This record gives sequence, C-alpha cells and structure tokens, in this order.
Amino acid sequence: MALKMGYATLRWRQPDLAKALPELKKAGWDGWEGRLPLDWLGPPKRLKQVCADADMPLCVFTASGSPEDRDWEHTERNKRRMDFAAEMGVDCFMFMSGRKPEGRPVERADIERAAEGAEQWAEYAAQYGLELSYHIHTNLLVDSAEDWRLYMSLLDEARLCIDVSHAELWGYDPVQSLTDFWDQLNYVHLQDYTSCTVREPGCYNPEWVSVGEGECLDFAGVLNALAERGFERWVTSCPGEPAYEGEDAVSEARRSAGMRHYLRGLGY
Repeated sequence: MALKMGYATLRWRQPDLAKALPELKKAGWDGWEGRLPLDWLGPPKRLKQVCADADMPLCVFTASGSPEDRDWEHTERNKRRMDFAAEMGVDCFMFMSGRKPEGRPVERADIERAAEGAEQWAEYAAQYGLELSYHIHTNLLVDSAEDWRLYMSLLDEARLCIDVSHAELWGYDPVQSLTDFWDQLNYVHLQDYTSCTVREPGCYNPEWVSVGEGECLDFAGVLNALAERGFERWVTSCPGEPAYEGEDAVSEARRSAGMRHYLRGLGY
C-alpha cells in the first residue's frame, strides 16, 4: 500500500514558496506541513494557487503555542489559524502541549487542564469538519509514556500525531504505540537522532538528524505497520537540527531528496 508522504517545513522562516514548493515536488514529496505565520502566507486563495502551481498541497497546518494557554488573545490567534487551515482544506491541525510548570512537578490537574483546552479547540474546529492532532513531544508538559496515556484518555474529539522518535525516547516501542493508539491516530511524524545521553523528563537531549541518518529507529517497521493496517492519512518526515547555516528553503528542499530516497529504499 502506498502511504502519503509529506515534508515538515519546520525550519523555514521567510521562504519563497513559489520557488521552494516545486523543489519539494522534484524531491518526491506528496505534500507539506506548514508552520508559518499567516501574514507571510497571505490569504488562502493566494496560497492555494501557489500550492496548485507546484502540485504540492498543504497537508497539515499547525498551531502557534498550546491550547492549555487560555489567554483570550492567544486563543483568538489560534482560531484564526484554524479558520485558515479549514479554508486550505488541510487534513488536520497539529498542536503540542506547553511547557512544564515552574518550580514544581507536573500534577494530574495540569494534564487534565491541558486536555480540557485541547477539547475546546477541537470543538471550535469541528464546525469546519477539521480535526486536531496532538503531537507528542519530549521536554514539554506531557513527558512520559504514563502521562501520554493519561492525556489521551481525557480526549474525546482531539486526536493524535505520533512522532515515533519521541515515543521511542519515552521507552515506548513506536510500532506498538501505533497499535495501542490506533483509534485516535490521524497523523504520523518520522524523526531521527544519532544519540541521546540524557533520558529524563524535561532533560531529553537527542542530536536530531534527517530521517535515516541516525538509524536509531525501525522506520521500516513503522511504515510497514501503517501500510498493513491501511493507514490513509499523512506521514511526514522532519529534517535535522539546527538549521543548516546559510541554507534557504529552496536549498533545503533540494537536500531533502536524500531523505525521500532513503524512504523509497524502504519501499515507501
């Protein structure tokens, strides 16, 4: 089974999309995940045309900040991002949890409050038929397999993006996590690292690299599991960090062909 393979443009800051998106297409990607500010992207009509010209759809759009922040301005800004995502026809709207509380451990009430915020966002997005997708991530509020399970048990409408690298860092077998959370899964991130000398909540320090360079994860097993279970949503790959000095979006898009070549070598 073919999987829809996207590219995460998380390193792009002020890209010339009319030039960069065609390079992603040439590299072999099917779509892209966007995180850029709305004032850079412009109105949906414009961006739709840029995407159509490149045959490179915006598959996922992301929040700015986390839903547990109930500040009115913050919430309104993210509603506008959801409005934009819906008009662009993206597959889902991705968010992460926020930072841990300062000066004290994370409590169950913190996770409950975070889940409540996510459900409020999901209720707003539902008017458009737009799904939310919670991206698991180390060093943030939800920072263990146990708290991940708790958080997901509190969600009814918001769904899940499993980043297989963060699952693995928490000691949760990525392939097993796909099975365990299958009913809530609507997005998958592939990310790779070479080493991680600290594996403690709040202190994970992986050296991120482009997918396939670190060989720390069983990407073949992950992709095979998705294909065998008939996953029809997007699977997006992430570049390493930090951003390569002096590299613009066009150059990064061209370099991403190496990552796409690696995935094709796995059969996808």
